[in-house]
Amino acid sequence: MANLPQTTNFIRDIIIEDIKNNKYNGKVITRFPPEPNGYLHIGHAKSICLNFGLAKEFNGKCNLRFDDTNPSKEEQKYVDAIIEDVKWLGFDWEDRLYYASDYFEQFYNWAVELIKAGKAYVCDLSSEEIKEYRGTLTEPGKESPYRNRSIEENLDLFERMRKGEFKEGSRVLRAKIDMSSGNLNMRDPVMYRIKHEPHYRTGNKWCIYPMYDWAHGLSDSIEGVTHSICTMEYEDHRPLYDWFLDQLNIYHPQQIEFARLNLSHTVLSKRKLLKLVNEKYVDGWDDPRMPTLAGMRRRGYTPEAIRDFIERIGVGKKESLVDIALLEYCVRKDLNEKAPRVMAVLNPLKVVITNYPDDKVEYLQAINNPEKPEMGVREVPFSKIIYIERDDFMENPPKEFYRLTLNREVRLRYAYYIKCIDVIKDGAGNIVEIHCTYDPETRGGWSPDGRKVKSTLHWVSASHCIEAEVRLYDYLFTKERPDETEEDEDFTNYINPKSLEILKSCKLEPSLANAKPGSIYQFERLGYFCVDTKDSKDGSLVFNKTVGLKDEWSKILKKSNFNISS
Repeated sequence: MANLPQTTNFIRDIIIEDIKNNKYNGKVITRFPPEPNGYLHIGHAKSICLNFGLAKEFNGKCNLRFDDTNPSKEEQKYVDAIIEDVKWLGFDWEDRLYYASDYFEQFYNWAVELIKAGKAYVCDLSSEEIKEYRGTLTEPGKESPYRNRSIEENLDLFERMRKGEFKEGSRVLRAKIDMSSGNLNMRDPVMYRIKHEPHYRTGNKWCIYPMYDWAHGLSDSIEGVTHSICTMEYEDHRPLYDWFLDQLNIYHPQQIEFARLNLSHTVLSKRKLLKLVNEKYVDGWDDPRMPTLAGMRRRGYTPEAIRDFIERIGVGKKESLVDIALLEYCVRKDLNEKAPRVMAVLNPLKVVITNYPDDKVEYLQAINNPEKPEMGVREVPFSKIIYIERDDFMENPPKEFYRLTLNREVRLRYAYYIKCIDVIKDGAGNIVEIHCTYDPETRGGWSPDGRKVKSTLHWVSASHCIEAEVRLYDYLFTKERPDETEEDEDFTNYINPKSLEILKSCKLEPSLANAKPGSIYQFERLGYFCVDTKDSKDGSLVFNKTVGLKDEWSKILKKSNFNISS
């Protein structure tokens, strides 16, 4: 299981106090309860880290439970993806993998208990009528005309609902609480609805399905959860959570709410993410532009970086927006220590070194990672014709341009000093290659006479390099808060048309010929790149840009409340 730093937060303080008072006999049992109707995203990672981290810190247990109560949206593929993501993030639920659908019979029996106690009834109002009868925040609700059915009639109707005698939407089971309550969730909430749809686990056994508010607390009770940790939108649902457990007089966990994660330039609504997938704005749930854990994994984000990010943002009750640059900082910080360095030219410009022997090849030593000397060195081939980045040469540069231009000398990383002497153009005036000379006395990139150059360029040997496709990613949304739109405005209006740029025939040093899918490298001077796990095949490499090298945001972080120490 992943090790998380111990930083104080209000939930941790509650647990410490509960242990001190021997509440729940000193036990700590938490749970992560996803609905299998989509992929997990970075917001879920906050809940995963919190629940599993607290359980580990206090020698407790954390269950993984699928709250699978809606057959129309849930699939086994989502279950499999969620299991993979939680494992990848570094957490282990051991033998405690549970499903709310395993408790359906118990839920039904408890519903019968409430009917017998006169605390639940079958209602024939339509969903629109139920909404109308509920009232508003300033006006009390109105009782259903079916609220005072006899216990016997309710038991009969509920049993017939289970047997499938009624049409979908024709009847529901509601709790009988208080239609004048100031909390709308307490105004006779629906407990069961009819759905003539097969469930991915129970098949056609059931045609009535429990609502989330009914099933969630009961599942917690069955599993002996001590601290049921939810996001703040469930705060108004807590009285209902408590009411169900109290009326049934069963084991009663404690629900605690915390602020969910909001990330800039991102949407974390599962409904909106599903829209992006279904309407082909992205290439599936694992598209590297998606905030899903599968997408981040494919892009090259590491579980260590995500856990570090979650630890830094902390846990509170107040909603706030976290800049995505902090997440990128954590990724960059982690990869800086572990990613091997290589050279790759994404937009190649041919360079001919005129005074270098035609048939000569040298193998120069390059450092694999200056942060980790134990990672050693590798050899890179050097020859007469090389490629450099097209942006590293300008024929008529501005004053602040220090890279290669006519009659200027620069250093080639690990190689030699070169000087541009000529520019070759095509009929349209486009530069197709440049000619340079090299100084053989500067092997390794250093001058014995002490002369200095202002720029060092990366390069690859034209006769030895391999080709690959490289995908450059930007934020998926141009708007910082794409969730905040006008009532009649579609959040997809803010999708960034430049969120993906595909570069073909990029030139990479030959050491990458056998790069494995999922492996991550730093392309020197360019950023961190991951071998794509879906589209890379033997002889056809695809790299996804993970994050750039530039870290301007660290200066902002130092002035903020975030901890950026190593």
